[in-house]
Amino acid sequence: MSRQQRDALDAILRSAPRSETRPTPEEQRSGFTAAITRPAPEGVVTRRTVLGGRPTLELEPAEASGRGRLLYLHGGGYVIGSPDTHAGLVGELARRAGLRATSVDYRLAPEHPFPAAVDDGLAAYRELLASGTDPRDLVMAGDSAGGGLSIATLLAARKAGLPQPAAVVVFSPWADLTLAGGSIRSKESADPIFTEADVRAYADLYVGAGDRAHPLASPVFADLTGLPPLLVQVGANEVLLDDAVRLAARAGADGVEVTLEIGPGLPHVFQHHYGRLNEADAALDRAARFLTAHLSAGRPGADHLEPVH
Repeated sequence: MSRQQRDALDAILRSAPRSETRPTPEEQRSGFTAAITRPAPEGVVTRRTVLGGRPTLELEPAEASGRGRLLYLHGGGYVIGSPDTHAGLVGELARRAGLRATSVDYRLAPEHPFPAAVDDGLAAYRELLASGTDPRDLVMAGDSAGGGLSIATLLAARKAGLPQPAAVVVFSPWADLTLAGGSIRSKESADPIFTEADVRAYADLYVGAGDRAHPLASPVFADLTGLPPLLVQVGANEVLLDDAVRLAARAGADGVEVTLEIGPGLPHVFQHHYGRLNEADAALDRAARFLTAHLSAGRPGADHLEPVH
């Protein structure tokens, strides 16, 4: 059944209309919202809040344990997307992990280019800590651009002298805005969503003439020493495959506890298709276990939990 699900999903993704001319950011945002938005799962209560000066969406599952917190940064090439478009994915991860989640509506390019998104991520993280959240009770996650942004936020937090959270999970992270990874070209025919030109256009809008190798824009070039345990999940059929592989390799070389999972035949942020793709459900379960295991492990006297591989 799984192969049939993957093939059906690939066909659906490839059937999405593509304009001969590149849509404006406003048109892309509208189209993305209509195509990708999934509501928060049943039993997950949502509320509008503000964190670090930015609007946020809080998602609290009925099974939330109370103390643990998840800070989430959504994807969308730093140009599109919002906590609303990702309410389903974030709510589903929060539900499976039993955590209260906060999804940040960080500023988007081109109106607010690099490093605005990093500044907003850091401001949200800083305020969570200032409000009394113990970093041992805090985990982070993000997808695509939000995956790269999650790592950049933790690098900025490290520079600011703030403690790191218990763990971080990234789905299909966009971690190299220089587009140096070989898969950006070699996986074009396999990727049902993005081409090299699509990714380059987002980089143009976010960084412009700036330094695309800056470690807060492209964490594959950063020193990742001191970051928390990291889980990287990526599909084999996406142009950003090498971003994930290289990010995991860099983390391992810098002494970070890292787990890399590559899903055969799967597209970009395949986790978004939970409930209709077996691999998405299994990946979210593993991500949830990874987060909760490290939350528990950070507590003195906590029961030992085996790491997820």
